[in-house]
Amino acid sequence: MTDEHELAKAKVFIVVEIIEYQSNSVVIKTILKKTTGSISALSFDTGERFSESTSPFDTFLLVIEGKAEVIIDGISNILDTGQSITIPALSRNQIVANERFKMISTVIKSGYEDISV
Repeated sequence: MTDEHELAKAKVFIVVEIIEYQSNSVVIKTILKKTTGSISALSFDTGERFSESTSPFDTFLLVIEGKAEVIIDGISNILDTGQSITIPALSRNQIVANERFKMISTVIKSGYEDISV
């Protein structure tokens, strides 16, 4: 897995073009990163996956090319280009590339102050 520095601000870009596929890899390109959250573009080569994990924050995913499998609390969701899903905070989740795909991931880290865990 690779991660690159945040993109330059105030410059127009086409999201699907800012990230390339790499064989046998997941590539992450940071678009914006703050203490309150982050936005990243990711590309997954066929057969790649993020192992099951949980996050203390909600995560919004938008598929921008291809088809992704997003498993939330054991339930599989197949997302096509243009479709999105929000992974709720504290949910078990896994992302699987049955074929190559690109997506945008947005994590919001603020607004949880009033929630007791």
